[in-house]
Order: sequence, then structure tokens, then C-alpha cells
Amino acid sequence: MAELSSMRNIGREMTRKLASVGIGSPEKLRELGAKQAYFRLKEVYPQVCLVHLYVLEGAVCDLPYNGLPEDKKRELKAFSDFLSGRAPAGQP
Repeated sequence: MAELSSMRNIGREMTRKLASVGIGSPEKLRELGAKQAYFRLKEVYPQVCLVHLYVLEGAVCDLPYNGLPEDKKRELKAFSDFLSGRAPAGQP
């Protein structure tokens, strides 16, 4: 079975954090998807931020986290804002 750290963008610290929330393999991360993985991380590590979500999405899609398409970044930012209890930009 492949290691999480073999995935693009996933280093030792992210591997440790993912394992602590029950995500111990690339297959499990792909199965859950970036948003669900981020949600799990956010529950245990409230300091995780939008960049972590980009990193997870990049890993799932095998893209550099800073190479995600702009529309995907907007979607992920809206999700992150929702979890943080913030309204999207331009809304009360």
C-alpha cells in the first residue's frame, strides 16, 4: 500500500495529521475527497487554513497546490469560509 507522503503536496506533518483523523492512505484520502479530509482536520486542528485545503485538493488531483484552477480555488475558499462561519465576500 502506498504512503500518504508519496502523494503530491503531502509532507511528513500533513501525513501525521491525516493519520490522526483516520486517513492513513492515499486511497482513503481520494475516497473521502479534499473537503471531507479538511473538515476532519479542522475539527481536531482548528488552525488549519485554506492553504491546507488547497494542498489536499492538489494531492487528490495530483496537481501542485498552487496550480489549482481559479474556479476550484473559489469553490474551496467558499467551503473554507462556510466551515469558519464567515459569509462569502460581498454578502452580510
